[in-house]
Amino acid sequence: MNRLANATSPYLRQHADNPVDWHTWGEEAFVQARERDVPILLSVGYSACHWCHVMAHESFEDDTTAAYMNEHFVNIKVDREERPDVDAVYMEATQAMTGQGGWPMTCFLTPTGEPFYCGTYFPPTPHHGLPSFAQVLEAVERTWRERREEVVQSAGSIVAQLAGSGFPSGDAPGVDRLDAAVEVLRHDFDLRNAGFGGAPKFPPSMVLEFLLRAAVRRGEQSDTEPSDTDSADTADTADTALAMVEQTCDRMARGGMYDQLGGGFARYSVDAGWVVPHFEKMLYDNALLLRVYVHWWRLTGAPLAERVVRETADFLLRELRTAEGGFASALDADSEGVEGKFYAWTPDQLREVLGSDDGAAAARTFAVTEQGTFEHGASTLQLPRDPEDRRWFADVRARLARAREERVRPGRDDKVVAAWNGLAIAALAEAGALLEAPEYVRAATEAADLLVRLHTDVGGRLVRTSRDGAAGDSPGVLEDYADVAEGYLALLAVTGDPVWLDRAGGLLDVVLDRFGTGDGGFFDTADDAERLVRRPQDPTDNAVPSGRSAAAGALLTYAALTGSDRHRAAAESALAVAGRLADRAPRAAGWGLAVAEALLAGPVEVAVVGTPDDPDRERLHRLALRSPAPGAVVVVGAPEASARDATPQTGNNGDGQVPLLAHRGLVDDRAAAYVCRGFVCDRPLTEPAELARRLGVRGTT
Repeated sequence: MNRLANATSPYLRQHADNPVDWHTWGEEAFVQARERDVPILLSVGYSACHWCHVMAHESFEDDTTAAYMNEHFVNIKVDREERPDVDAVYMEATQAMTGQGGWPMTCFLTPTGEPFYCGTYFPPTPHHGLPSFAQVLEAVERTWRERREEVVQSAGSIVAQLAGSGFPSGDAPGVDRLDAAVEVLRHDFDLRNAGFGGAPKFPPSMVLEFLLRAAVRRGEQSDTEPSDTDSADTADTADTALAMVEQTCDRMARGGMYDQLGGGFARYSVDAGWVVPHFEKMLYDNALLLRVYVHWWRLTGAPLAERVVRETADFLLRELRTAEGGFASALDADSEGVEGKFYAWTPDQLREVLGSDDGAAAARTFAVTEQGTFEHGASTLQLPRDPEDRRWFADVRARLARAREERVRPGRDDKVVAAWNGLAIAALAEAGALLEAPEYVRAATEAADLLVRLHTDVGGRLVRTSRDGAAGDSPGVLEDYADVAEGYLALLAVTGDPVWLDRAGGLLDVVLDRFGTGDGGFFDTADDAERLVRRPQDPTDNAVPSGRSAAAGALLTYAALTGSDRHRAAAESALAVAGRLADRAPRAAGWGLAVAEALLAGPVEVAVVGTPDDPDRERLHRLALRSPAPGAVVVVGAPEASARDATPQTGNNGDGQVPLLAHRGLVDDRAAAYVCRGFVCDRPLTEPAELARRLGVRGTT
């Protein structure tokens, strides 16, 4: 029976024609398992996952394997991106049982959902110490049949152990803890290749954001003047937080993990030197890295940062934007069944497109070798240095990009995930405002409109996914509410439209009312969500900000705009876990530490008032957005709005007014900027140069 053909998830649809009798996650599957008295085989993955495709081809498309699965198990297929709550619960169990995790994830459950055996990828034949998938199936079936009582007892023990792992409350990290986190990161920094740790090496976007904010607080300056040919060929120092950021951003953007022809970043590098990526491109990575590079440019003016921002934003609009105005989840690693085939080049292929001379020069420029840096003699494209002849380089890139378009493109997972679109909205809004690219702001606004129109019900509750203009049936989780609120608040800062404050406030009200733990933390699912064997609560930042860290950031920004003590107190409490991780595992708390830097800084609040068509207001607004102060909050409005009464202590009052603008008027009939902390403001400024000095804006006098 084919239950996956009409799923909103492209990943589930990829398995619709398997001979496996797949169920979607739901009560029907558990009822059948109880009636048949068989275990559940839960398989979790996502559409851009290379090894998910491999296991599907090796095992789930095999008639013999499928027949055994159908006879002895009830089989459930889950898209981890659509059901992160299910994924989180069973990934926690997998990591507890095996010491590691990953996808595809394979878990065997009792008919009531308790896990008793878990793993990740299993090959079709025994390989490198792994049993074959058939051996695993037979062993689990035999154990279930012969040692049932022991299995059920073990599963219950596992669930009880996981349920007992709580996260005590405490204080948000202060200066000492934040500086200790910088020192731990400096110790973990890869002096040869930049970044942190060894292979595989993931883009540390949230850690970089924390280090940028720490660098501002510590008054660090860039060691080098911006140059069109800047390159940190060898990262040999990590004396400052800013040095770690600059070297890592440089090496990532010049390596094979960055698409040197089309812009955008792959998921991670399989080696320590950023040479060979795992080629899938995820929306969340590119949104988070886009924002980091925007902030790097804002602080230092590095030309490489600006180029990466424009190219990555263009990639998002060109390749991930959907017909409805949202952003698709991912591009596959594979094309024509081969990982990286769309992106890799040989010297002969370069010569075929460019001719002998330009092909040879391009090979040198992009580090394409006869031996190859990837597989089968092919190389990823790298850019160790910017070529001196810019016109030649632009022409070569354009010709190669056109030739690449004739190749078979990787597949696209075109479902729209609310949280990841929230991240993209924030990044594109800021990129558009700072680089004066209104098309990015328009794209961010259209994506936000889609989330309002399609992902939000009349009660203000979020749906996590949509596809082709149809909403899915998975409810939003904490990261959806928090990241979408973050995106809305970024749009408020850039556009000045107070409707985004109202919409963010509505989402954050749900966060406070439905997701709280009662001790200052947050669960990942709402109190009225489907009951799983454990209510997930992961406070660590991984590939994306944890729901808890993301909520802290949005709550803090909202509090700075409204004066709401309730929202600020919730943000401070949520940051307690970041304080505990600061000097132990700061790489697992990057966004939480970044938000803690904003809390420590105030954050700075800048209210700009003036008539909408006043160029002086526009100049002051643009300068305010360029402030590198950690988590600086900016709002712009007309003087008639600012003269209206507001009640900051109650938060959002729903009348279209931004409380931070209340009672902030013109100065001598001129546009003015009010720089404040906790609604207490300095003397209003009317001269752009004064505001720039006050905010520490680069490149102004």
